[in-house]
Amino acid sequence: MRVWKSITVLAATAVLAALPVAAQQVGTATAVNPLSETTPPGATTVALTVGKRIVHKERIHTTPTGSVQLLFLDKSTLSIAPNTNILIDEYVYDPNSGNGHMLVSLTEGALRFVGGKLSHEGEAEIATPAAAIGIRGGTGTVHYDKKNGAQVIDHFGIFAIHNGAGDMMIKRPGFFVNILNWTTPPSEPMLVTEALNTHYLSILTSLPGQNGGVAGLKTVVIGDCGAGHNTIGAAQGNDCPSMPWTNTDSGESDAFQLIIQATQLSTGRGETVTGGTPGRRGR
Repeated sequence: MRVWKSITVLAATAVLAALPVAAQQVGTATAVNPLSETTPPGATTVALTVGKRIVHKERIHTTPTGSVQLLFLDKSTLSIAPNTNILIDEYVYDPNSGNGHMLVSLTEGALRFVGGKLSHEGEAEIATPAAAIGIRGGTGTVHYDKKNGAQVIDHFGIFAIHNGAGDMMIKRPGFFVNILNWTTPPSEPMLVTEALNTHYLSILTSLPGQNGGVAGLKTVVIGDCGAGHNTIGAAQGNDCPSMPWTNTDSGESDAFQLIIQATQLSTGRGETVTGGTPGRRGR
């Protein structure tokens, strides 16, 4: 089942026809803390390093000390926590029209998604064994493990959740749901607590002494965009991202808002990569 249906069959067919089949690259690893591993389709598993080109159907695995940030062609990013397994199940993107579709399968662990052009079209999806999560114009955190199922946090945007028990949406930032398994409906949306934010901050942030794989990197200064500043482009704030501050009464910490904005800043200055590959649509 497609969670979003914003692209017609004719438009999708035209996009697929326009994309070069031979161009497999879908993104780049922009930050890597060891040990993180990657398995390209049909190849052996190797250590993942900064600058590595990510291709369609690539599997990425992080160890207890590993973490990764991926930058995709449409400027979407995935921050991948330790002890996480993902598969780039589908990525189709036409930079000329902005059309395409993104499907990432999360089988274990946690990730934070910051949407790019595809999510603004409602064409980004994260699949877990407990539910499929469609993302429109959003930023969110998704966690899955076999014991507890999936947890989906809406930091910004709209999240459409589908499994064998039905469909629901999270439309209010700062709320989350739990989904035990594919046949169990999601819980009622609950307010994100500071403790929950702190937990995900701790696992989605580099550990002390780690540098994201960039030799010599110790400190990153983001101008005047410190926690609590809500004016983009303030004095001495030339490094501030263009994404407006999203102020809600949801209890989200300033620190997490800063990380989201810093990610948007980094993707805006990220390496430009080209390519794409057609694949099946998410169901």
